[in-house]
Amino acid sequence: MNMVSEPNVKTEAAPALVVDNVSHSFGETLALNDVSLEVPRGAFVVLLGLNGAGKSTLFALITRLYDNVTGEIRILGHDVRRNASAALQRLGVVFQGRTLDIDLSLKQNLLYHCALHGISGREARARSKSALEFVQLADRANEKVRNLSGGQARRVEIARSLLHRPALLLLDEPTVGLDIDSRESAVRIVRSLVAKERLGVLWATHLFDEVELTDLVVVLHKGRVLFSGAVTEFLEKTGTKTVSDAFRALTGITDTELAA
Repeated sequence: MNMVSEPNVKTEAAPALVVDNVSHSFGETLALNDVSLEVPRGAFVVLLGLNGAGKSTLFALITRLYDNVTGEIRILGHDVRRNASAALQRLGVVFQGRTLDIDLSLKQNLLYHCALHGISGREARARSKSALEFVQLADRANEKVRNLSGGQARRVEIARSLLHRPALLLLDEPTVGLDIDSRESAVRIVRSLVAKERLGVLWATHLFDEVELTDLVVVLHKGRVLFSGAVTEFLEKTGTKTVSDAFRALTGITDTELAA
């Protein structure tokens, strides 16, 4: 299956995402403090941080729900402020909150998304069918979303995010509220996209067991990036053997704070 089209020559060498020295405040509260990170093409990058670390704020800036007034954010080399259309047309997003219309069928939800991106007719139907097959829900295409489990609905949202063939996929706490099997299914689907389609993924989570040794990890804590690099380097830097221990060592957070 080829869900993602080949990049053009102009953007082929550019990373999927570059965040360069971005800060953001809500009134007097500094939510992000000089944040920089990079998501290469064909990489699974975990944005690891506790609730309130600034993960959702960063996603809102990348997707232009908020305006970044400091620093730069580039998707495939396109600045999201100066060339928003070119940047955002190659971006797929799965937000933390559920966003499907539960009174429409799976197929109708996907076709509506296609229409928003100017994809219609035979092409829209073909892409919707392929996307549902990819997440193993093609046999339920005509069922209403309200009949799905939480994990199945999340898989439909992942399918929907791929319809316009993005080069960058953002997922904000995508497994919150899911059972262990559904969590593993969602992670497996997205990791397969990285391997097969050279898709750049930024996966925001506070769950340490969603991080694998082969990943890149960005530790965001209280609005600041404390580490960015390979997981193996993260463990080596902190002198620990697990991601959870490395996170505790780097942030100085206690078990009580972690459980809060």
